[in-house]
Amino acid sequence: MTRLEQQMQFILEVDRLKQIVRQTYLSGADRKENDAEHSWHLAMMACLLGEYANEKVDVLHVIKMVLIHDLVEIDAGDTYAYDQAGNETKRAREVLAADRIFGMLPKDQGAELRNLWEEFEAGKTPEAKFALALDKVQPILLNDCTDGRAWAEHGVRLEQIQKRNARTPEGSKQLWEFCEALIERNVEKGRIRR
Repeated sequence: MTRLEQQMQFILEVDRLKQIVRQTYLSGADRKENDAEHSWHLAMMACLLGEYANEKVDVLHVIKMVLIHDLVEIDAGDTYAYDQAGNETKRAREVLAADRIFGMLPKDQGAELRNLWEEFEAGKTPEAKFALALDKVQPILLNDCTDGRAWAEHGVRLEQIQKRNARTPEGSKQLWEFCEALIERNVEKGRIRR
């Protein structure tokens, strides 16, 4: 297979991301978002909100990271944030998926995307910390504007949200403070259980 053929096969393969449905509803609350929509939304957030990162970040690097961070879900499926059993096997499923999916590309590009994915997962660089923060902020925003619909459907408790977001302030204290106000409002309205 030529380099171009490999790249085109990969492009067709990642189109499948549009079929992976998440648990978060779109802002109109008419349906749940898919992984491709989620990734695009995070990329847009990175463009607009980069100034709120705790440290100076390379926004293009963040955009690349958020665009590829969920590609592994093509094979591994979406694991709901508050699914305890699913989260226990998530890493193993996603590593196998990363091997296959990034392995479709020419070696240099496959290594680049795999490294971006691993960087996101590790959450240690300023870019990864900010990308992870965006990945946590986005569902909070969508849950808030849909009257906590997904939170209510899954009986999500405040302590679960706080635990999931323990590292969010590492990427952006300002965005986390904004989200804390949204979360508190939803607790007061009974959309999130204490």
